[in-house]
Amino acid sequence: MNAGHEKSGTTAAMKAIPIRDAIVRLHSRDQVALARMDLPGGAILVASGAAGMPDRLMLREPIASGHKLALRAIAAGEPVLRYGQVIGFASQAIAAGEHVHTQNLGTQCPADYIADRGVADDGDAAPVCLTPVAERRTFLGYARADGRVGTRNYIAVIATVNCAAHAARTIARHFTPERLAATPTVDGVIALTHRSGCGIRPDGPGYVWLQRVLAGMARHPNVAGYVLVGLGCEVNQIAALAANYGLDAGAGMVIQELGGTRKTVEAGIARVQALLPAADAVGRTPQPVAELRLALQCGGSDSWSGITANPVVGLVADEVVRQGGGVVLAETPEIYGAEHLLTRRAASPEIARKLLDQVRWWEAHTRRQGTEIDNNPAPGNKAGGLTTIYEKALGAVAKSGHMPLMDVVGYAERVTARGVTFMDTPGNDPISVTGQVAGGCNLVLFTTGRGTVFGFKPAPCVKIVSNSATYQRMVDDMDFNAGRVLEGAALEDVAAELLDLAIEIASGRPSKSEAQGIGEDELSPWDYGDTV
Repeated sequence: MNAGHEKSGTTAAMKAIPIRDAIVRLHSRDQVALARMDLPGGAILVASGAAGMPDRLMLREPIASGHKLALRAIAAGEPVLRYGQVIGFASQAIAAGEHVHTQNLGTQCPADYIADRGVADDGDAAPVCLTPVAERRTFLGYARADGRVGTRNYIAVIATVNCAAHAARTIARHFTPERLAATPTVDGVIALTHRSGCGIRPDGPGYVWLQRVLAGMARHPNVAGYVLVGLGCEVNQIAALAANYGLDAGAGMVIQELGGTRKTVEAGIARVQALLPAADAVGRTPQPVAELRLALQCGGSDSWSGITANPVVGLVADEVVRQGGGVVLAETPEIYGAEHLLTRRAASPEIARKLLDQVRWWEAHTRRQGTEIDNNPAPGNKAGGLTTIYEKALGAVAKSGHMPLMDVVGYAERVTARGVTFMDTPGNDPISVTGQVAGGCNLVLFTTGRGTVFGFKPAPCVKIVSNSATYQRMVDDMDFNAGRVLEGAALEDVAAELLDLAIEIASGRPSKSEAQGIGEDELSPWDYGDTV
């Protein structure tokens, strides 16, 4: 900016703004901060003696809300820090007051930079101080014969192959609210369909993951009974699925054997009708929060997600673990660059190494696919201020809270540990949630910044938004506004409110997605391909 412009001082762009009102700096080591609001180029930020801040900073260009600006000059190749952690490296020299984003920040590591991403000898895992049993909270859930507890009470019509999807959906749609009025304890009859089941290798990972998912849904604590529908000539045979995972082969129907779609639908309606009385006989009873298994998920993240929504969910996760329950973090490509924060919390070196093995597999997998993990963040993430996968990952890991990492499991494997479990999944939200719910999660906490309309049956999905603007714009889809943290609300108070809401929804209050009927089309088993 030239001297003539600076002398005029008449435009809004030249107005001095207190730096505390204009930006958020997360750690004293950070060379970057986030704009609290849209800031015009030429604006002058005045520190007024704020510790660690420049006395006066002129913005060299407009900075959108949630985007990063340099607090000082950053040399080319220098590690750039946010949260006190490396989020990337300057791809060129960056001046103080300049926008820091994809044009000048990347993940290409300088040759002389050394970072330890191995297993720490001095990890941070500590024993969990459990809440005394007499003080633990409860929710109203469905106690199942295997000891698990459901938050919903569905009958599931499960297609074993895409060719059976229409028949499964037609069976489920027969059971309208009017036809289910006589069985009020049943939350509904749902069709669980997908696009796989044939044209896959029976010894390949896609086949294994598909069967795990379908078996996990059939045995899910939110499912009181199930019917399996197949075509007959597909790779994913009902008999093999039942034998491999201990399902009831008698619950299966084969379209080719029954004589076609119409006859299969008629038989399926009769089978579901026979399941309804037993399902209706199981009512909600007070159950300890220890029986909750939370799937921790994020989608459409923005730069505020790692400051508001994800840390709020992390505090809820901590409390559920203290109550004796479990939480499941996933999306291996989206913890890339922040995995050291999880390995330090691992309950044993073996658990830490198992997580690192998954990360290394993804590095090799993306190379085989001719891509790279830093293809994530998505365009919407970048529009919201997230630049690199490292930055996104540091915010995403916050969802898991601070408790020890107790187990690491494969995609759609049943989760048995209490505490924090990590599940290996892609970063694609529907595929990831499918694996978590198949593993036994009975409630989904889903954070977003840009906004998502995601829902998932049979597990209710609670959507937590990172900023008030998105919440107000998409209030019919957003369950909870964590953006109040940016407006001065205490993180702990907001987390306590979210826990109350999660317990209410686990007890039967419909989530926003459930109220709109969303969640029956999102089942997406991982098919191995080029998904990241």
